[in-house]
Amino acid sequence: MDNTNTYRFIIAGGGTGGHIFPAIAIADALKQRYPSCSILFVGAKGRMEMEKVPQAGYEIKGLEVVGLQRSFTWKNLLFPFKLLMSLWQAFSIVQHVKPHACIGVGGYASGPVLFIAALLRIPVFIQEQNSYPGITNKILARFAKKIFVAYDNLHHFFSPQKIVLTGNPVRRDITETLPDKASALSFFGLDAHKKTILIIGGSLGARTINNAIEKHMEEFTRQGFQLLWQTGKIYYDGILERTHGKNLSAVKIHQFIREMNMAYSAADIIISRAGALSISELCIIGKPIMLIPSPNVSEDHQTKNAMALVSKNAAVLVKDIEAEQTLGNELTALANDEVKMQTLSANIRKLAKDKAAVEIADGIAKELKL
Repeated sequence: MDNTNTYRFIIAGGGTGGHIFPAIAIADALKQRYPSCSILFVGAKGRMEMEKVPQAGYEIKGLEVVGLQRSFTWKNLLFPFKLLMSLWQAFSIVQHVKPHACIGVGGYASGPVLFIAALLRIPVFIQEQNSYPGITNKILARFAKKIFVAYDNLHHFFSPQKIVLTGNPVRRDITETLPDKASALSFFGLDAHKKTILIIGGSLGARTINNAIEKHMEEFTRQGFQLLWQTGKIYYDGILERTHGKNLSAVKIHQFIREMNMAYSAADIIISRAGALSISELCIIGKPIMLIPSPNVSEDHQTKNAMALVSKNAAVLVKDIEAEQTLGNELTALANDEVKMQTLSANIRKLAKDKAAVEIADGIAKELKL
């Protein structure tokens, strides 16, 4: 393909790392395929993408867009005005860029941009991270040329002719060779002779997971386990205060772990929420995992994501409502069952898709005949 042509792409969406990091991975793959292409991100003002996308080296413009709240609130009165404003802003951006394609990754900004692009007859593509699509992607699907999905059985929601099963794009430092375990353990000051439990609840943290770990952590350390614990920004100070003075040399508490490739490499067992991106990364990592799905997401996405693995004996599921009571016994049982750990590892590796971003870039190029 002639790379002298400057192809133009808009990638729209965001709101959470689960939308943003796949979007950046797609952008990286498009840049790798077409080094001279231009890529503009469109996100929602005030949301996480406005910080994370520039950090990754890409330009982003923000829309005045908000979601419709489920419970009645005065903010819903502003929704029609914000929607009209975001549609006008999206129209201005799309008209100015005149992209060869618009790619939606979910999140508030995805809707207005893809809707306007479709009206202007610009090819639209969707990347659906979850095993159960949200309402925005269900609506936008009728306009899409192709829908790149991470899970089987989405033909119930999308036209089978449009679906391309690629998996979720993940960060390059995860798909490339991980650091060796000894280096990773040393990096975090962990003991090479102890079993390491990595606890991650997302960048903001997960209250139930944190409460369960705090309740059982002394029991875990007595059993000879060590914990690498990402508490999240919201909970970090409180946990430090409550654990001050306790003998917790085997518990490494972090507000946020930037070096996730190191953390994954150090871990023997991983406890995590069941966000789509987390699961895609965990499949590539191939470690035994315990999933505690968040109950606070639309359509109960995370439980459906988790069950896609549990049904293949590739993960252990602990319900959020039961986690504080049962996590201790569940983790102890798993950590002391080497056969179960090996089985989970083998089965989750079978589900790994580490070329998703490249396959999506290839799929877009093929559809557009670029």
